[in-house]
Amino acid sequence: MALPVKDQIKYWGITTAVSALTLWFLGDVLLPFVIGGAIAYFLDPVADRLESMGLSRSAATATITVIGVLTFGIMLLAVIPTLIQQAVSLAQTAPQLLRDLQSFLNERFPYLTDDAGVVHDSLLKIGQIIQEKSAQVLGTLFNSAKSIVDVAILMLIAPVVSVYLLVDWDRMVERIDSLLPRDHAPTVRMLAREIDGVLSGFVRGMGSVCLILGIYYAFGLWLVGLQFGLVVGVIAGVLTFIPYVGALVGGALAIGLALFQFWGDWPLIIAVWAIFQSGQIIEGNVLTPRLVGSSVGLHPVWLLLALSVFGSLFGFVGMLVAVPVAAAIGVLARFALSQYKGSLLYRGLAEDKDT
Repeated sequence: MALPVKDQIKYWGITTAVSALTLWFLGDVLLPFVIGGAIAYFLDPVADRLESMGLSRSAATATITVIGVLTFGIMLLAVIPTLIQQAVSLAQTAPQLLRDLQSFLNERFPYLTDDAGVVHDSLLKIGQIIQEKSAQVLGTLFNSAKSIVDVAILMLIAPVVSVYLLVDWDRMVERIDSLLPRDHAPTVRMLAREIDGVLSGFVRGMGSVCLILGIYYAFGLWLVGLQFGLVVGVIAGVLTFIPYVGALVGGALAIGLALFQFWGDWPLIIAVWAIFQSGQIIEGNVLTPRLVGSSVGLHPVWLLLALSVFGSLFGFVGMLVAVPVAAAIGVLARFALSQYKGSLLYRGLAEDKDT
């Protein structure tokens, strides 16, 4: 006999509370395991495809691992040092860029930047904030771990965890399925498939879109000769995860830098604009329809809310789990809504009698 609904709610509530408390207290410890799990989830379809080509699961995982190590090694030697150098230089140059902007406005539009003007005061405040916070932001980005040991642990444990999880992924799924409550197993499987569909479409799809656009923007800006083009391209690619934000922020930053660097050389400024415009065309008409799909059930506002709430509550680990949790809550909410519409509470006794 199944447990009463009140008891089921109590037990599931306790499970949710324990999970939240574990994430709260052990967030930093769980970080490499969360990252490793995310990597394994992202690469599981690749391993399945290699298995369908005749490789064993272990051989498929080994192939993916070798390719991943080689790719990371190339990035570590060729790309990451340049990226860090450009990011540091951009943070150090930002106050000077604002002063140049103020001088430009003084020459071209003096009525906007008089000593009592709003634009003048705003530029001064922005310059002070950037100068004060640039070192702090860079410290947060590049030295977020407490020590070199923490960074080493993260760099070592996350890949090892991802390899072990990737090898045993199918067996883990079967094991979890065997532990489901028998009365609710079909419903849980159905909801799990829907959640996996949303995550597959959004996380894997948008991850691929971000990677492709980031490489495209960075390479295009590098060809044009834009200073800080690599870091601008990476920023635009990462922010593509949030619809329209990547193009707006990256485009505004790139065009603003191009105006300072190429002022008077309008073909190069137009080329920078064309890079982002063409990127948006490619994303909207090719990448997103093919890799993400037209409907994944995650509205941009809901995604922003999840990232904000989980980030503020659980820090960086919370931001990592925000998207899958948001996808799960969305699927569960739609399921609850369908159950509600089929209940007497929604239909009422009058409609029940008519049927």
